[in-house]
Amino acid sequence: MALHSFKERLKKGNLSPKFGTIKKISSTTVEAQGLRPSIGDIVKLISLEDASKSELGMVTEIDQYSFFISPFGFIEGFKSGDKVFISGQGMNIPVGDELLGRVLDPFGRPKDGKPPVRTNTYSAIMKAPLDPMKRGLIDEPFGVGVKTIDGLLTCGKGQKVGIFAGSGVGKSTLMGMIVRGSEAPIKVIALIGERGREVPEFIHKNLGGDLNNTVLVVATSDDSPLMRKYGAFSAMSIAEYFKNQGRDVLFMMDSVTRFAMAQREIGLALGEPPTSKGYPPSVLTLLPQLMERAGKEEGKGSITAFFTVLVEGDDLSDPIADQSRSILDGHIVLSREMTDYGIYPPISIQNSASRVMSDVIDDKHQKLAMKFKRLNSILKENEVLIRIGAYQKGNDKELDEAILKKEVMEEFLGQSPEEAFNFIESIEKLELILK
Repeated sequence: MALHSFKERLKKGNLSPKFGTIKKISSTTVEAQGLRPSIGDIVKLISLEDASKSELGMVTEIDQYSFFISPFGFIEGFKSGDKVFISGQGMNIPVGDELLGRVLDPFGRPKDGKPPVRTNTYSAIMKAPLDPMKRGLIDEPFGVGVKTIDGLLTCGKGQKVGIFAGSGVGKSTLMGMIVRGSEAPIKVIALIGERGREVPEFIHKNLGGDLNNTVLVVATSDDSPLMRKYGAFSAMSIAEYFKNQGRDVLFMMDSVTRFAMAQREIGLALGEPPTSKGYPPSVLTLLPQLMERAGKEEGKGSITAFFTVLVEGDDLSDPIADQSRSILDGHIVLSREMTDYGIYPPISIQNSASRVMSDVIDDKHQKLAMKFKRLNSILKENEVLIRIGAYQKGNDKELDEAILKKEVMEEFLGQSPEEAFNFIESIEKLELILK
Protein backbone atom coordinates (compact mmCIF):
# COMPACT_ATOMS: atom_id res chain seq x y z
CA MET A 1 0.00 0.00 0.00
CA ALA A 2 2.84 2.38 0.89
CA LEU A 3 4.64 1.53 -2.41
CA HIS A 4 1.49 2.22 -4.43
CA SER A 5 1.08 5.59 -2.68
CA PHE A 6 4.72 6.44 -3.45
CA LYS A 7 4.24 5.57 -7.15
CA GLU A 8 1.17 7.80 -7.36
CA ARG A 9 3.12 10.70 -5.89
CA LEU A 10 5.92 10.14 -8.41
CA LYS A 11 3.42 10.28 -11.28
CA LYS A 12 2.03 13.59 -10.09
CA GLY A 13 5.43 15.10 -9.39
CA ASN A 14 7.51 17.01 -11.91
CA LEU A 15 10.96 15.41 -11.76
CA SER A 16 12.64 18.16 -13.80
CA PRO A 17 10.94 21.35 -12.64
CA LYS A 18 11.65 24.73 -14.17
CA PHE A 19 13.24 27.26 -11.90
CA GLY A 20 13.96 30.97 -11.82
CA THR A 21 16.68 32.93 -10.07
CA ILE A 22 16.68 35.67 -7.48
CA LYS A 23 17.64 39.01 -9.01
CA LYS A 24 17.33 41.38 -6.06
CA ILE A 25 16.49 41.09 -2.34
CA SER A 26 15.22 43.74 0.07
CA SER A 27 14.13 43.30 3.69
CA THR A 28 10.51 42.60 2.72
CA THR A 29 10.48 41.67 -0.99
CA VAL A 30 12.36 39.37 -3.36
CA GLU A 31 12.63 40.16 -7.09
CA ALA A 32 13.17 37.15 -9.36
CA GLN A 33 13.17 36.25 -13.04
CA GLY A 34 13.15 33.22 -15.34
CA LEU A 35 9.60 31.94 -14.61
CA ARG A 36 6.11 32.92 -15.71
CA PRO A 37 4.08 32.66 -12.48
CA SER A 38 0.61 34.03 -11.77
CA ILE A 39 -0.39 36.42 -9.02
CA GLY A 40 -0.95 34.41 -5.85
CA ASP A 41 1.31 31.48 -6.83
CA ILE A 42 3.31 29.94 -3.99
CA VAL A 43 7.03 29.67 -4.72
CA LYS A 44 9.93 28.08 -2.87
CA LEU A 45 13.27 29.86 -2.49
CA ILE A 46 16.27 27.49 -2.23
CA SER A 47 19.82 28.53 -1.40
CA LEU A 48 22.57 27.39 -3.80
CA GLU A 49 25.10 27.16 -0.96
CA ASP A 50 22.85 25.12 1.34
CA ALA A 51 20.10 23.12 -0.38
CA SER A 52 18.44 22.42 2.98
CA LYS A 53 17.82 26.15 3.42
CA SER A 54 14.45 27.01 1.87
CA GLU A 55 11.58 29.42 2.40
CA LEU A 56 8.08 29.78 0.96
CA GLY A 57 6.79 33.00 -0.55
CA MET A 58 3.91 34.34 -2.60
CA VAL A 59 4.00 36.12 -5.96
CA THR A 60 2.42 39.51 -5.30
CA GLU A 61 3.49 41.60 -8.32
CA ILE A 62 4.57 40.87 -11.91
CA ASP A 63 6.09 43.08 -14.59
CA GLN A 64 7.32 42.29 -18.12
CA TYR A 65 10.65 40.75 -17.20
CA SER A 66 10.50 39.86 -13.50
CA PHE A 67 8.16 39.07 -10.63
CA PHE A 68 8.10 40.04 -6.95
CA ILE A 69 7.73 37.68 -3.99
CA SER A 70 6.57 38.41 -0.45
CA PRO A 71 8.17 35.76 1.82
CA PHE A 72 6.24 33.85 4.46
CA GLY A 73 9.28 33.69 6.73
CA PHE A 74 12.69 35.26 7.16
CA ILE A 75 14.98 35.55 4.15
CA GLU A 76 18.29 36.23 5.89
CA GLY A 77 21.07 34.24 4.20
CA PHE A 78 19.57 34.20 0.69
CA LYS A 79 21.55 35.82 -2.15
CA SER A 80 21.02 36.92 -5.72
CA GLY A 81 21.35 33.87 -7.98
CA ASP A 82 19.58 31.50 -5.57
CA LYS A 83 16.85 29.34 -7.14
CA VAL A 84 13.08 29.94 -7.17
CA PHE A 85 10.67 27.06 -7.85
CA ILE A 86 6.90 27.20 -8.25
CA SER A 87 5.60 25.10 -5.36
CA GLY A 88 2.94 22.47 -5.94
CA GLN A 89 1.66 23.06 -2.41
CA GLY A 90 -0.53 26.03 -3.31
CA MET A 91 -2.57 27.94 -0.77
CA ASN A 92 -4.26 24.83 0.62
CA ILE A 93 -4.53 23.64 4.21
CA PRO A 94 -5.59 20.34 5.77
CA VAL A 95 -9.14 20.34 7.18
CA GLY A 96 -11.24 17.81 9.05
CA ASP A 97 -12.26 16.72 12.54
CA GLU A 98 -8.58 15.86 13.14
CA LEU A 99 -7.96 19.60 13.65
CA LEU A 100 -10.17 19.78 16.75
CA GLY A 101 -8.15 20.35 19.92
CA ARG A 102 -5.08 21.48 17.98
CA VAL A 103 -2.98 24.66 17.83
CA LEU A 104 -1.79 25.29 14.25
CA ASP A 105 0.06 27.82 12.14
CA PRO A 106 -1.55 29.35 8.99
CA PHE A 107 -0.39 26.36 6.87
CA GLY A 108 -1.98 23.84 9.23
CA ARG A 109 1.35 22.80 10.73
CA PRO A 110 1.32 21.95 14.46
CA LYS A 111 2.47 24.53 17.02
CA ASP A 112 1.43 22.44 20.03
CA GLY A 113 4.27 19.88 19.88
CA LYS A 114 1.92 17.13 18.68
CA PRO A 115 2.32 15.08 15.46
CA PRO A 116 1.28 16.62 12.11
CA VAL A 117 -2.41 16.60 11.22
CA ARG A 118 -3.26 13.45 9.22
CA THR A 119 -6.14 14.06 6.82
CA ASN A 120 -6.84 13.56 3.12
CA THR A 121 -9.09 16.61 2.88
CA TYR A 122 -7.64 19.98 1.86
CA SER A 123 -9.25 23.37 1.42
CA ALA A 124 -8.13 26.53 -0.37
CA ILE A 125 -7.26 29.42 1.94
CA MET A 126 -8.58 32.08 -0.45
CA LYS A 127 -12.22 31.74 -1.51
CA ALA A 128 -14.97 34.04 -2.68
CA PRO A 129 -17.40 35.26 0.02
CA LEU A 130 -20.88 33.74 0.24
CA ASP A 131 -23.25 34.46 -2.64
CA PRO A 132 -25.76 37.01 -1.23
CA MET A 133 -28.71 35.06 -2.68
CA LYS A 134 -27.59 31.86 -0.93
CA ARG A 135 -27.39 33.43 2.51
CA GLY A 136 -29.95 32.22 4.99
CA LEU A 137 -32.00 34.68 7.04
CA ILE A 138 -30.67 35.27 10.54
CA ASP A 139 -33.71 34.36 12.63
CA GLU A 140 -32.35 32.36 15.60
CA PRO A 141 -30.68 33.81 18.70
CA PHE A 142 -27.08 32.78 19.41
CA GLY A 143 -26.38 32.60 23.15
CA VAL A 144 -22.85 33.50 24.22
CA GLY A 145 -23.17 33.03 27.99
CA VAL A 146 -22.62 36.74 28.77
CA LYS A 147 -25.70 38.39 30.34
CA THR A 148 -25.13 41.84 28.88
CA ILE A 149 -24.80 40.51 25.32
CA ASP A 150 -27.59 37.91 25.50
CA GLY A 151 -30.01 40.24 27.25
CA LEU A 152 -29.31 43.67 25.72
CA LEU A 153 -27.28 43.08 22.51
CA THR A 154 -28.65 39.71 21.43
CA CYS A 155 -26.70 38.06 18.61
CA GLY A 156 -28.14 35.85 15.89
CA LYS A 157 -26.81 32.60 14.46
CA GLY A 158 -24.70 33.62 11.46
CA GLN A 159 -24.13 37.22 12.57
CA LYS A 160 -20.81 39.12 12.24
CA VAL A 161 -20.00 41.20 15.33
CA GLY A 162 -17.08 43.49 16.15
CA ILE A 163 -15.61 43.92 19.65
CA PHE A 164 -14.05 47.40 19.76
CA ALA A 165 -11.69 48.39 22.58
CA GLY A 166 -8.47 50.15 23.45
CA SER A 167 -5.47 48.25 24.75
CA GLY A 168 -5.79 46.57 28.13
CA VAL A 169 -9.57 47.01 28.46
CA GLY A 170 -10.44 43.30 28.40
CA LYS A 171 -10.93 42.03 24.84
CA SER A 172 -9.16 38.72 25.44
CA THR A 173 -11.06 38.07 28.67
CA LEU A 174 -14.40 38.70 26.93
CA MET A 175 -13.31 36.44 24.06
CA GLY A 176 -12.61 33.63 26.53
CA MET A 177 -16.02 34.12 28.18
CA ILE A 178 -17.79 33.91 24.80
CA VAL A 179 -15.85 30.80 23.72
CA ARG A 180 -16.59 29.01 27.01
CA GLY A 181 -20.21 30.15 27.28
CA SER A 182 -21.41 29.92 23.68
CA GLU A 183 -23.73 27.22 22.40
CA ALA A 184 -21.70 26.50 19.25
CA PRO A 185 -20.54 22.87 18.86
CA ILE A 186 -17.40 23.93 16.92
CA LYS A 187 -15.11 26.86 17.77
CA VAL A 188 -12.37 28.27 15.54
CA ILE A 189 -10.10 30.95 17.03
CA ALA A 190 -7.54 33.01 15.10
CA LEU A 191 -4.88 34.84 17.13
CA ILE A 192 -3.28 37.19 14.62
CA GLY A 193 -0.31 39.43 15.35
CA GLU A 194 -0.52 39.09 19.13
CA ARG A 195 2.44 38.68 21.48
CA GLY A 196 3.78 35.12 21.71
CA ARG A 197 3.33 35.20 25.49
CA GLU A 198 -0.43 35.70 25.02
CA VAL A 199 -0.99 32.39 23.20
CA PRO A 200 -0.39 29.98 26.14
CA GLU A 201 -1.98 32.55 28.46
CA PHE A 202 -5.13 32.63 26.32
CA ILE A 203 -5.31 28.82 26.28
CA HIS A 204 -4.77 28.31 30.01
CA LYS A 205 -6.35 31.45 31.52
CA ASN A 206 -9.13 32.45 29.12
CA LEU A 207 -10.05 28.97 27.87
CA GLY A 208 -9.20 27.14 31.09
CA GLY A 209 -6.92 24.79 29.12
CA ASP A 210 -9.99 23.25 27.42
CA LEU A 211 -9.54 22.93 23.65
CA ASN A 212 -12.31 20.38 23.11
CA ASN A 213 -14.12 21.09 19.82
CA THR A 214 -11.77 24.06 19.33
CA VAL A 215 -9.19 24.85 16.65
CA LEU A 216 -6.61 27.57 17.33
CA VAL A 217 -4.77 29.19 14.39
CA VAL A 218 -1.81 31.30 15.52
CA ALA A 219 0.37 33.84 13.72
CA THR A 220 2.26 35.90 16.31
CA SER A 221 3.72 39.39 15.98
CA ASP A 222 7.18 37.99 15.14
CA ASP A 223 5.80 36.12 12.09
CA SER A 224 6.08 37.71 8.65
CA PRO A 225 3.30 40.05 7.43
CA LEU A 226 2.21 37.39 4.93
CA MET A 227 1.79 34.78 7.67
CA ARG A 228 -0.26 37.23 9.75
CA LYS A 229 -2.41 38.11 6.75
CA TYR A 230 -3.12 34.54 5.65
CA GLY A 231 -3.54 33.27 9.21
CA ALA A 232 -6.94 34.97 9.27
CA PHE A 233 -7.99 33.49 5.91
CA SER A 234 -6.70 30.06 6.95
CA ALA A 235 -8.83 30.07 10.12
CA MET A 236 -11.87 31.17 8.10
CA SER A 237 -11.33 28.26 5.64
CA ILE A 238 -11.33 25.83 8.57
CA ALA A 239 -14.59 27.36 9.86
CA GLU A 240 -16.10 27.08 6.35
CA TYR A 241 -15.25 23.37 6.20
CA PHE A 242 -17.28 22.68 9.36
CA LYS A 243 -20.09 24.98 8.16
CA ASN A 244 -20.31 22.99 4.91
CA GLN A 245 -20.79 19.84 7.03
CA GLY A 246 -23.99 21.44 8.35
CA ARG A 247 -22.52 22.44 11.72
CA ASP A 248 -22.79 25.76 13.53
CA VAL A 249 -19.41 27.37 14.12
CA LEU A 250 -18.24 30.13 16.43
CA PHE A 251 -15.38 32.03 14.75
CA MET A 252 -13.30 34.45 16.81
CA MET A 253 -10.42 36.59 15.59
CA ASP A 254 -8.05 38.76 17.60
CA SER A 255 -7.38 41.16 16.05
CA VAL A 256 -8.54 42.81 12.82
CA THR A 257 -6.18 45.73 13.47
CA ARG A 258 -3.05 43.50 13.46
CA PHE A 259 -4.36 41.82 10.29
CA ALA A 260 -4.76 45.25 8.65
CA MET A 261 -1.28 46.29 9.80
CA ALA A 262 0.17 43.18 8.12
CA GLN A 263 -1.47 44.15 4.82
CA ARG A 264 -0.22 47.72 5.31
CA GLU A 265 3.36 46.41 5.50
CA ILE A 266 2.86 44.30 2.37
CA GLY A 267 1.12 47.07 0.41
CA LEU A 268 3.66 49.77 1.23
CA ALA A 269 6.56 47.43 0.35
CA LEU A 270 4.95 46.92 -3.07
CA GLY A 271 4.67 50.67 -3.63
CA GLU A 272 0.97 51.25 -2.90
CA PRO A 273 0.13 54.85 -1.98
CA PRO A 274 -0.57 55.40 1.75
CA THR A 275 -3.91 56.92 2.77
CA SER A 276 -5.31 57.64 6.25
CA LYS A 277 -2.85 56.54 8.99
CA GLY A 278 -0.62 55.04 6.30
CA TYR A 279 -3.06 52.30 5.28
CA PRO A 280 -2.97 51.58 1.52
CA PRO A 281 -6.24 51.07 -0.43
CA SER A 282 -5.77 47.27 -0.48
CA VAL A 283 -6.43 47.12 3.29
CA LEU A 284 -9.97 48.45 2.92
CA THR A 285 -10.57 45.97 0.06
CA LEU A 286 -9.25 43.04 2.11
CA LEU A 287 -11.52 43.50 5.16
CA PRO A 288 -14.82 42.60 3.42
CA GLN A 289 -13.09 39.70 1.60
CA LEU A 290 -12.50 38.13 5.01
CA MET A 291 -15.55 39.25 6.97
CA GLU A 292 -18.15 38.48 4.31
CA ARG A 293 -17.11 34.81 4.32
CA ALA A 294 -18.85 34.41 7.69
CA GLY A 295 -22.62 33.99 7.85
CA LYS A 296 -25.44 31.51 7.48
CA GLU A 297 -25.85 29.50 4.27
CA GLU A 298 -29.09 27.87 3.15
CA GLY A 299 -29.00 24.10 3.47
CA LYS A 300 -25.73 24.17 5.42
CA GLY A 301 -24.51 25.37 8.80
CA SER A 302 -23.52 28.83 9.97
CA ILE A 303 -20.45 30.82 11.03
CA THR A 304 -21.17 33.31 13.80
CA ALA A 305 -18.12 35.56 13.87
CA PHE A 306 -16.67 37.89 16.50
CA PHE A 307 -13.82 40.13 15.33
CA THR A 308 -11.89 42.21 17.85
CA VAL A 309 -10.72 45.65 16.71
CA LEU A 310 -8.02 47.51 18.64
CA VAL A 311 -8.87 51.23 18.62
CA GLU A 312 -5.81 53.36 19.29
CA GLY A 313 -6.43 55.90 22.02
CA ASP A 314 -10.06 54.64 22.27
CA ASP A 315 -10.75 56.52 19.01
CA LEU A 316 -13.69 54.84 17.25
CA SER A 317 -13.15 56.99 14.14
CA ASP A 318 -9.92 55.09 13.40
CA PRO A 319 -10.07 54.05 9.68
CA ILE A 320 -9.99 50.30 10.44
CA ALA A 321 -12.64 50.60 13.17
CA ASP A 322 -14.80 52.77 10.91
CA GLN A 323 -14.54 50.39 7.93
CA SER A 324 -15.18 47.33 10.13
CA ARG A 325 -18.34 48.87 11.63
CA SER A 326 -19.74 49.43 8.15
CA ILE A 327 -19.21 45.76 7.18
CA LEU A 328 -20.29 44.04 10.40
CA ASP A 329 -23.83 43.33 11.65
CA GLY A 330 -23.21 44.80 15.07
CA HIS A 331 -20.58 46.21 17.36
CA ILE A 332 -19.75 45.76 21.04
CA VAL A 333 -17.77 48.67 22.48
CA LEU A 334 -15.71 48.14 25.65
CA SER A 335 -15.46 51.21 27.85
CA ARG A 336 -12.33 52.20 29.79
CA GLU A 337 -14.58 54.31 32.05
CA MET A 338 -16.52 51.20 33.15
CA THR A 339 -13.27 49.45 34.12
CA ASP A 340 -12.57 52.42 36.41
CA TYR A 341 -15.90 51.65 38.14
CA GLY A 342 -14.92 47.97 38.41
CA ILE A 343 -17.62 46.69 36.05
CA TYR A 344 -16.42 43.69 34.01
CA PRO A 345 -16.92 42.92 31.17
CA PRO A 346 -16.95 46.71 30.56
CA ILE A 347 -19.54 46.69 27.73
CA SER A 348 -20.93 50.13 26.98
CA ILE A 349 -24.53 49.40 26.02
CA GLN A 350 -25.11 53.03 24.92
CA ASN A 351 -22.39 52.80 22.25
CA SER A 352 -23.03 49.18 21.24
CA ALA A 353 -25.65 47.76 18.90
CA SER A 354 -26.80 44.48 17.36
CA ARG A 355 -28.38 45.00 13.94
CA VAL A 356 -30.22 41.67 13.96
CA MET A 357 -31.50 41.75 17.55
CA SER A 358 -35.09 42.64 16.62
CA ASP A 359 -35.18 39.69 14.16
CA VAL A 360 -34.18 37.01 16.68
CA ILE A 361 -36.07 37.93 19.90
CA ASP A 362 -39.75 38.26 20.83
CA ASP A 363 -41.62 41.47 21.67
CA LYS A 364 -41.44 40.89 25.42
CA HIS A 365 -37.64 40.60 25.36
CA GLN A 366 -37.41 43.64 23.06
CA LYS A 367 -39.41 45.79 25.50
CA LEU A 368 -37.33 44.66 28.47
CA ALA A 369 -34.06 45.48 26.67
CA MET A 370 -35.32 48.90 25.55
CA LYS A 371 -36.47 49.77 29.06
CA PHE A 372 -33.13 48.72 30.60
CA LYS A 373 -31.20 50.83 28.07
CA ARG A 374 -33.47 53.82 28.69
CA LEU A 375 -33.09 53.66 32.47
CA ASN A 376 -29.33 53.27 32.12
CA SER A 377 -29.16 56.29 29.77
CA ILE A 378 -31.21 58.43 32.17
CA LEU A 379 -28.81 57.53 34.99
CA LYS A 380 -25.81 58.54 32.87
CA GLU A 381 -27.41 61.85 31.87
CA ASN A 382 -28.21 62.82 35.47
CA GLU A 383 -25.17 61.29 37.17
CA VAL A 384 -23.66 64.63 38.20
CA LEU A 385 -26.97 65.95 39.60
CA ILE A 386 -27.45 62.78 41.63
CA ARG A 387 -23.89 62.81 43.00
CA ILE A 388 -24.01 66.43 44.21
CA GLY A 389 -27.50 65.94 45.68
CA ALA A 390 -29.18 68.47 43.36
CA TYR A 391 -31.92 66.08 42.27
CA GLN A 392 -35.09 65.97 44.38
CA LYS A 393 -36.94 62.66 44.47
CA GLY A 394 -40.40 62.82 42.87
CA ASN A 395 -39.55 65.25 40.05
CA ASP A 396 -39.13 62.48 37.44
CA LYS A 397 -40.76 59.05 37.80
CA GLU A 398 -38.39 57.35 35.34
CA LEU A 399 -35.32 58.79 37.05
CA ASP A 400 -36.68 57.70 40.43
CA GLU A 401 -37.08 54.15 39.07
CA ALA A 402 -33.56 54.24 37.58
CA ILE A 403 -32.04 55.38 40.92
CA LEU A 404 -33.98 52.67 42.76
CA LYS A 405 -32.71 49.96 40.41
CA LYS A 406 -29.19 51.30 39.88
CA GLU A 407 -27.50 48.70 42.06
CA VAL A 408 -29.24 45.65 40.54
CA MET A 409 -28.69 47.02 37.02
CA GLU A 410 -24.95 47.35 37.64
CA GLU A 411 -24.98 43.83 39.06
CA PHE A 412 -26.60 42.60 35.83
CA LEU A 413 -23.94 44.31 33.70
CA GLY A 414 -21.11 42.73 35.72
CA GLN A 415 -20.04 39.11 35.38
CA SER A 416 -16.92 37.27 36.51
CA PRO A 417 -14.88 35.49 33.81
CA GLU A 418 -15.66 32.08 35.37
CA GLU A 419 -19.43 32.59 35.23
CA ALA A 420 -21.63 31.57 32.29
CA PHE A 421 -25.40 32.00 31.96
CA ASN A 422 -27.55 30.30 29.38
CA PHE A 423 -29.76 32.45 27.17
CA ILE A 424 -33.00 31.82 29.12
CA GLU A 425 -31.33 32.62 32.46
CA SER A 426 -30.15 36.00 31.15
CA ILE A 427 -33.68 36.94 30.02
CA GLU A 428 -35.15 35.82 33.36
CA LYS A 429 -32.64 38.00 35.28
CA LEU A 430 -33.48 40.96 33.04
CA GLU A 431 -37.20 40.45 33.68
CA LEU A 432 -36.64 40.18 37.43
CA ILE A 433 -34.91 43.60 37.48
CA LEU A 434 -37.60 45.40 35.45
CA LYS A 435 -40.76 43.81 36.79
